[in-house]
Amino acid sequence: MNEMLNRLGMNAKAAETEMRNLSTNKKNEVLLAVADKLVKDAQTLINANRLDVETGKRNHMPEGLIDRLLLTESRIEGMAEGLRQVAALDDPVGEVTGMKKRPNGLLIGQKRVPLGVIGIIYEARPNVTADAFALCFKTGNVVILKGGSDAIHSNEAIVNCIRETLNEQGVTEDAIQLISDTSRETAAEFMKMNQYVDVLIPRGGRGLIKAVVEQSTIPVIETGTGNCHIYVDEFADIRMAAEIIENAKTQRLGVCNACESLVIHEKIAEEVLPVICDRLLKKGVEIRGDEAARQIDERITWAQESDWGQEYLDAIISVKIVPAICDAVRHINKWNTGHSEAIITKDYANALYFQERVDAAAVYVNASTRFTDGNEFGFGAEIGISNTEASCEGTYGTSGSDHNEIYHLWKRTGTPIDSTLIFSEGCAILQFRFGITDCFVGNKKSDGVSSDFN
Repeated sequence: MNEMLNRLGMNAKAAETEMRNLSTNKKNEVLLAVADKLVKDAQTLINANRLDVETGKRNHMPEGLIDRLLLTESRIEGMAEGLRQVAALDDPVGEVTGMKKRPNGLLIGQKRVPLGVIGIIYEARPNVTADAFALCFKTGNVVILKGGSDAIHSNEAIVNCIRETLNEQGVTEDAIQLISDTSRETAAEFMKMNQYVDVLIPRGGRGLIKAVVEQSTIPVIETGTGNCHIYVDEFADIRMAAEIIENAKTQRLGVCNACESLVIHEKIAEEVLPVICDRLLKKGVEIRGDEAARQIDERITWAQESDWGQEYLDAIISVKIVPAICDAVRHINKWNTGHSEAIITKDYANALYFQERVDAAAVYVNASTRFTDGNEFGFGAEIGISNTEASCEGTYGTSGSDHNEIYHLWKRTGTPIDSTLIFSEGCAILQFRFGITDCFVGNKKSDGVSSDFN
């Protein structure tokens, strides 16, 4: 292990004891101070970010990824608001979630405790730097960050801002550390720092996640990529469908909750598809479809088999026409990545059928997939969206922590849901699967369209 990584590891372990013993009030006070500092230093962060954006443009980075990299005053305010929301959450540390008495007289209980040192490897998403700090700090954990070279100046500026605030608040600066060496060799060494790091979380594309899962000697919480679908049911409201799809696809191209694939019932396709095409083509989106879609609208180009499973992160979307809702579900479950799926419909039975049978972390009725975000859910932030079948708490049970509560890692069970869906026309309903319980969240925005916050 190189000297720099060894020093970071020792610093993190030294900070671990202090972090475990911080009071809830102190943690919230620091989070609010960091939020204010980010807003106050917004121009410094934007200036640093400009260097990354200019480099990305010179390297011909795709438009969607440039947008994902970009920091603006409103996005920095969004980061700050995320910290404020985390500060407002209940502190999970120390909560006793269960207690039972054994026949031998022992009282056996479950108590939520910090994991210790969290390592996070992520790509060009500067907002992840603030999100990761907020969630790890609130839960009494130390974090070591390894961002990508595309966002190094942005990440350094954000981490410096946070560390300055920690120092001002009388808390160890080493609660957060950034690995400034962005080389793959250093990343590979970081993945093997199991003597210092208790759990590793990759946040990024399929290649990054695969590399971390295969190379790490540290336990990994695997997050997922997003090939998100919207199914337009035969009973859909056409205007609503067009507005939600435009939002889900074009609001931000380079994010994992953007819609990449459309599935449309054949009974409504001739009426709704030209309306959707008008909106998307006006925004510069290339539409790739099957033969049935191309017969309806000649502006649609041919889709290849590979398009059905593609996370474009670009101004491209695929369209598949199906004869029945069961065919839509079958197509989605074959090609999706278990992230976020949505149905547009006025029919209660079809809404329930879709939610019960589509296998994904978040399943929506009459809402944009862009709602899959920590800020939108009121969590303040999220470290990642887990779309694996394995239960995090089962895999990492030695920590005694409930990872769903602490990290708001979104995951699915793959099992049918036996619950009543509250449904009304025009109301966006989300079915969010935590693994052992089912939570239904009704979005109060009647148009089902997400704001540009995530």
